[in-house]
Amino acid sequence: MEKYEQYQRVFDHFDSNGDGRICPVELRQCVGSIGGEMTAEEAEAAVVLMDSDGDGFLCLEDFVRIVEGAGEGEAGDLKAAFKMYEMEGSGWITAKSLRRMLSRLGERRSVEECRNMIARFDMNGDGVLNFDEFKAMMSPS
Repeated sequence: MEKYEQYQRVFDHFDSNGDGRICPVELRQCVGSIGGEMTAEEAEAAVVLMDSDGDGFLCLEDFVRIVEGAGEGEAGDLKAAFKMYEMEGSGWITAKSLRRMLSRLGERRSVEECRNMIARFDMNGDGVLNFDEFKAMMSPS
């Protein structure tokens, strides 16, 4: 069986109501089914952080990204974090996508403030952050 088909089968199993999305309640149940523990608040936070389109649910692509990112250690964590901030798989973080993610995390910033944050780490001057620039931004000074 192809890897993607296996992911689809596992995703469908966790998607208990069959709507094609995993909600925080389903995520919590899935973590419990593999022996883990997750509070309702943790499940909500996890979905907010991993949800690529902002609809409050995990789609199959979010699920695959999470599963493939697991076990990659710190590099995988950075890639997962980058994907949370980037705009719809574009490969870069814009001021608008940074503002959207910060807003989800409860931190209100203007687009201009986000542009200034990006400018400090934008090594090639294109106005957006690629993964290498994001990695530099996340590294301890």
